[in-house]
Amino acid sequence: MRTPPLDTRPEAEKVLISLLRNANTAQKFAQVRSLSQTVIQLSRRAIGRANRDLSGEQIGLRFITLHYGKELANNVKELLDRKS
Repeated sequence: MRTPPLDTRPEAEKVLISLLRNANTAQKFAQVRSLSQTVIQLSRRAIGRANRDLSGEQIGLRFITLHYGKELANNVKELLDRKS
């Protein structure tokens, strides 16, 4: 049995589901991409707030470490060091 959302009226949920069902592939992909971008921005912002002493580059490297692993973060750092 499906549990209805607590913060959405049933009529609004029906409209949202209808919009999702009727969206074409490009529209669905745009929504997923937008959501992913928002999640990344929020994660980077949280890292920055928790570590006020980090630069933007350091926040990016911390993000990579947390989400993709230390090895990739080290590779990116080496690349950035060679470019500067």
